[in-house]
Amino acid sequence: MKIIAFNGSPRAEQSNTHVMVEAFLAGAEGAGAEVENVFLAGKKIGHCLGCLSCWLKTPGACIQADGMEELLEKYLSADVAVFATPLHNDNVSGLMKNFIDRLLPAGDPHFEKDTNGEVCHARGRKPAPKFVMIANCGFPEQSHFQVLRLLTRRMARNYHTEFVGEIYRGAGSLLQDEELKPFVDAYRDLLRRAGAEVVREGRISPETGQRLEEPLIPTPDYVEIFLVNANAFMDGAIAANRRS
Repeated sequence: MKIIAFNGSPRAEQSNTHVMVEAFLAGAEGAGAEVENVFLAGKKIGHCLGCLSCWLKTPGACIQADGMEELLEKYLSADVAVFATPLHNDNVSGLMKNFIDRLLPAGDPHFEKDTNGEVCHARGRKPAPKFVMIANCGFPEQSHFQVLRLLTRRMARNYHTEFVGEIYRGAGSLLQDEELKPFVDAYRDLLRRAGAEVVREGRISPETGQRLEEPLIPTPDYVEIFLVNANAFMDGAIAANRRS
């Protein structure tokens, strides 16, 4: 099995998103998968022009000559694709949105009805890989991922493929807090388990998925603690910038 992660964080290797993806892929590799970690921040990906040339003039190929040609080939070669992103305005990052939009050449312009009778585009020239969505945000609650929870299901429908897991982490900034290392290490263990399950069982198990939804710090005062510490950090950063 080949699993390729596409990391849409502008901060690439320094990102909280990378902390999550790295552990997930480690678990998948340990279970026997071939893995690859692609940072979109290091690629040249232009905006989709909406010209439909990839459907009507040059089927399967975009007229833009940039890094997306290689990325599209990687995507279609994967058994499982991981869409990994920080949460920006309740949605994927701009980098990830460009990447998703530029997957259009893999599709087919013809129309048909899905199993629910809703019109959609026909299956693409090559089978789309199954996929996992991984995301984190600065807010502490899991409720901030409502848009992504719906988006992933629509993507599976639109791509005629299977959605095999989602991992969302509120208060993602805590993943690189050295004082919370024991909690982060336990969370990384769960991420590795999730990666292994996708290889061995074909999806993240409900039990592991539920545990991944739990607060990073197991205390009823989690949100209050987050508010105090996050605001203290922001005040300190603002003051330091003013002095400089």
